[in-house]
Amino acid sequence: MSVARTTEITASSKKSFDDALASGIKRAAKTLENVTGAWIKDQELVVDKGKIAEYKVRMKVTFVLK
Repeated sequence: MSVARTTEITASSKKSFDDALASGIKRAAKTLENVTGAWIKDQELVVDKGKIAEYKVRMKVTFVLK
């Protein structure tokens, strides 16, 4: 039997939502062991002077406890 935990993280990128997702998962995997998945809770844009300045994603990352 295994036990999993979920934690919420926010990641951002100046390039795209995909880049924000990838950097968030990459960073989470450095700190958390046994990352098994993620659920995208929310996406957000930061707009500056009518242009997209930043892409943000809020996700719930699941990892299995040892």
